[in-house]
Amino acid sequence: MPARTAEPPPVAVGPFRVWTARLESPLAGYYLVLGSTIALVGLGLVMVLSSSSVESLRELHSSYTIFAKQAMFAAAGLPLAVAAALLPTRVWKALAWPLLALGVAALLFVLVAGRTVNGNQNWVNIAGLTLQPSEAVKLSLVVWVAAVLERKRPLFDRPVHAAVPVLPVAGLLVALVLAGHDLGTALVLMGLVAALMFTAGAPLRIFVVSGVVAAFAVFVLVTSSPNRMDRLAVWTGGDAGDPQGTRWQPLHALWALASGGWWGLGLGESRQKWFWLPEAHNDFIFAIIGEELGLVGTLAVLALLALLAIGLFRLVLAADDVFVKIATGGVLAWVLGQALVNIGAVVGLLPVIGVPLPLVSSGGSALVTTLIALGMVLGFARRVPGAAEALASRPSVVARSLAVLPGRRNGGGG
Repeated sequence: MPARTAEPPPVAVGPFRVWTARLESPLAGYYLVLGSTIALVGLGLVMVLSSSSVESLRELHSSYTIFAKQAMFAAAGLPLAVAAALLPTRVWKALAWPLLALGVAALLFVLVAGRTVNGNQNWVNIAGLTLQPSEAVKLSLVVWVAAVLERKRPLFDRPVHAAVPVLPVAGLLVALVLAGHDLGTALVLMGLVAALMFTAGAPLRIFVVSGVVAAFAVFVLVTSSPNRMDRLAVWTGGDAGDPQGTRWQPLHALWALASGGWWGLGLGESRQKWFWLPEAHNDFIFAIIGEELGLVGTLAVLALLALLAIGLFRLVLAADDVFVKIATGGVLAWVLGQALVNIGAVVGLLPVIGVPLPLVSSGGSALVTTLIALGMVLGFARRVPGAAEALASRPSVVARSLAVLPGRRNGGGG
């Protein structure tokens, strides 16, 4: 009887190889976007509750009112994100012009019947809810510009086709936003259009010419506004002797970050939210995160934003549909760019322009619109080459759960 040869021992697969294989999966971008989005929304709800409790109690007679509104918008935004993920790409392309028309109509409505908050007329009251239509315009612009540039991309050898009608329409939207004195949102829209055109491969000369025009327009808008000049002076250090004026907000934001140290004062233990730091639950929520959760908490936020950016960038590279590439690149620039502007203002690297931290700051319109945009991207991610096969090859959640129970291993019974 021939001797039996010993089988070689199985080769152990280290954690590094496992994670490398997962990152190379067609679904890596999908899970990175999904996981980081859920984590940021969850963290945002916790911090909105903590940072708004004092102001909510004084102004609205309940510590939970502002948080309840944010939770309501999150509860509405999540199913809308699921619905956006289920829409086929062709439907998003068909919605491009209707979404643009809706965005223009919403901005015109704000100018007629809007309300002014902190000097900006960009809010409307509908059915008891305060909404900011300019947030929805960002999604309209992403979808419309992506659809137009996909069709005109073969004609980019003539720069006029890359510029028209995108730049005139974008200029109209920016002008309508500026009519409400909201320079921060206007700057975000400008950067968003530039990112969309860059992802589409527009000729460089368009960026040069439009960049010069945009820079001149921003210079005029800043120098013609005393409030904006004061903010610029604070940023450059020219207002160092005015701690009771425009410098108050960025100064107390830095104090909040400094007092948090490595590990923070503890969740709910912020001192600055006791009427020292204005807009603590909105534009300056990152400062409260640093104060209560410390450097570790702020780094966690940056890590989640980095994972979200990596997931979106992977989708840009993996997609074979030009519309998907352009739209995803726009969402990437929108979310990450706005986050960098917000955090830069809080830590003093940029002047304060009133831009919220995506998915984290209080603000229902911004949260719902961002969730819909990311839901659209998640739908794209499920349709990249190889994603459907990867999903089909994976066992269901129930099967994975049963696999760890006694008697279910190696296909055997008890």
